[in-house]
Amino acid sequence: MKFVDSAKITVSSGAGGRGCVSFRREKFIPRGGPDGGDGGQGGSIIIATNLRKRTLYHLRHKSHFQAKNGAPGQGSQKTGRNGADLVIEVPPGTMVIDGETGDLIKDLVEEERFVIARGGRGGRGNTRFKTSTNRAPRMAQPGEPGQTLSIRLELKLLADVGLIGLPNAGKSTLISAISSARPKIGDYPFTTLYPNLGVVYPPHGEPYVVADIPGLIKGAHSGAGLGHQFLRHIERTQILVHLVDATMIDVEDPLAGYRTIDHEMAQYSETLARKTQIVILNKMDLPEAIAGAESFKSTPDAPDTLEISAATGEGIPALMNRISQELAWLDES
Repeated sequence: MKFVDSAKITVSSGAGGRGCVSFRREKFIPRGGPDGGDGGQGGSIIIATNLRKRTLYHLRHKSHFQAKNGAPGQGSQKTGRNGADLVIEVPPGTMVIDGETGDLIKDLVEEERFVIARGGRGGRGNTRFKTSTNRAPRMAQPGEPGQTLSIRLELKLLADVGLIGLPNAGKSTLISAISSARPKIGDYPFTTLYPNLGVVYPPHGEPYVVADIPGLIKGAHSGAGLGHQFLRHIERTQILVHLVDATMIDVEDPLAGYRTIDHEMAQYSETLARKTQIVILNKMDLPEAIAGAESFKSTPDAPDTLEISAATGEGIPALMNRISQELAWLDES
């Protein structure tokens, strides 16, 4: 029921720098004593959520992440430079799972940062080992090694975009046209019994996930048909693409089907009623769709629409561009 995108990676934090063995040597100070500095801290691996990320696609072509090592200490009690941390960005909803045991390490639900592998501590220089009985220590510590972990990242969420409409509006055909999803398609009610999810890779911008949601019928808010199951899914999407079958528009009441779905969503949740909608008149490749589309658009209070044919691809590029724009606006707001 949920879209799962995963990536298996190995992360290695940086080792700490070794401590320095050094003695102060200056004119007129022949026995200046130890002055070796500590090694720097190794860099850590941090997993951070980024609201602009929607998939784990950017991790598909890289499997090993290595943070920088700490630099060794130097004379004059100079501490080595700390190694730079390495930040791996993931979308909210990503689970971090131990690759060996399968145990959940962290569920990154909101905007947050999590240290998955901490960098090794730098070794202490010989200055640290000076005592009243050992005034010239000739020892220093090596830096601690970093941590290496094999982890699996799993993204579990519903789609950014929900395709809604009455049964047979063409939602499954549309998702197959804009993504690699291949849902069951048929000319009968309730072809789709479960949401089908597909990742769309637009020419510009981040990929996004689209869900072909099962068709809604009158009374769904009270459990009719797929009812609450349908409405619960679209409640978690960011925007809705509302498909209207232009061949099935009743010229006596052109907005009837469109209003049926809007009414059911409003009855179920005010959140759904306020969601951004892109209204689509579909099946415009068929002759009988022209009259239906004209009656729909000419009706008072009719929403702005785009016209497409999911079957032939007509209007699909304009729709994909519009979806990318709406998602970008939501990210910025």
